[in-house]
Amino acid sequence: MATKVDRPVRVAFIGTGAVTAYHHLPGLRLDPRAELTAICDTDPDLLEKRRQEWNVPFASTDPAEVCRRDDVDAVVICTPNDTHRPISVEAARSGKHVMCEKPLGLSAAEVREMYEAAREAGVVHMTAFTYRFAPSMRYLRHLLKSGALGTPRHFRSQRFLDWPETSWGWRQYKARAGAGDLFDMTIHRIDFAMDLLGPIARVCGAVARFAPRDRTPDGRACPPSEVDDWSCLIGEFASGATGVWEGTTLAKGYHREGFGHEWAEINGSEGSAVYRLHEPNTILLGKTGHDLAPVDVPAEFLKPADSPRNPAEGAPATVFRYDLMWEFISAIFENRPAVPSFLDGLNAQIVADSVLESHAHRHWVEIK
Repeated sequence: MATKVDRPVRVAFIGTGAVTAYHHLPGLRLDPRAELTAICDTDPDLLEKRRQEWNVPFASTDPAEVCRRDDVDAVVICTPNDTHRPISVEAARSGKHVMCEKPLGLSAAEVREMYEAAREAGVVHMTAFTYRFAPSMRYLRHLLKSGALGTPRHFRSQRFLDWPETSWGWRQYKARAGAGDLFDMTIHRIDFAMDLLGPIARVCGAVARFAPRDRTPDGRACPPSEVDDWSCLIGEFASGATGVWEGTTLAKGYHREGFGHEWAEINGSEGSAVYRLHEPNTILLGKTGHDLAPVDVPAEFLKPADSPRNPAEGAPATVFRYDLMWEFISAIFENRPAVPSFLDGLNAQIVADSVLESHAHRHWVEIK
């Protein structure tokens, strides 16, 4: 691991689209320990627009050029899935700390290469599993680990979105995305389930595609989608607990201002607890003989203790996402691993790959 830093961490964004603008830039600008020194995008028009909007000193369409710059300490990768591995490996070998959007790669083999490159280079590496940072998820983890719910028995996750049935662009082609809902949304829930309950021992699963997505939003024809818009799995944890996950982008009536419906529940021997994305500062709790009832998340779980972010400001389902960047910069400053790391991204990818294998061969898959 690199030595501790005594000046602001100089960050480059590789990929300047909506996720960067929505999550990572506001998070970076909240952190006095970091500064944005470079941006990169393959779209020159968007790149110039962002350079002016964000007042960035350097902009390039070449990720390798950015990774090799002396005035860049860390990179945040928000590019199509098929580019994550080469950019991340280049960054690590150039001595840059790396945070990368999920899925880290198109397969576990790609992700393993990314993890090993970062580990060998001794740089901080982080997977952008955003939902671990929701206050209700933090509190749910605390309740579970403290024993307040007893022995965990069941985990269940629902992620229902009401998205248009038009083209997803690169996200709907296997060569660029790997998979659809499974890699884009369900992989988040696989990750936080393992964070809560430990390793998954075996899975069976399925994926399906219902929307052809052969038209762009403006009505032009395009090659149809090749990836899933629905995914599900049943899992058995090494602890003996069971899990059920379902995700879809085609749940009509689940818009919720774009946040959709998310429900993640644990049933333990002493009680049940529920995390919901659209109410991230409230958790549902219940015990035998009582109904699930809302409980406010205690203040200490609303944000990292030393973060300057004010939890009372902004939309609750948006602002917790800024804590992802706080963790990345904190890990660099404190000379420690970031959580979640590339290893967490690898473990989630192994499970997601196993869902595809299970569906293809119609059998349970042991997680290696």
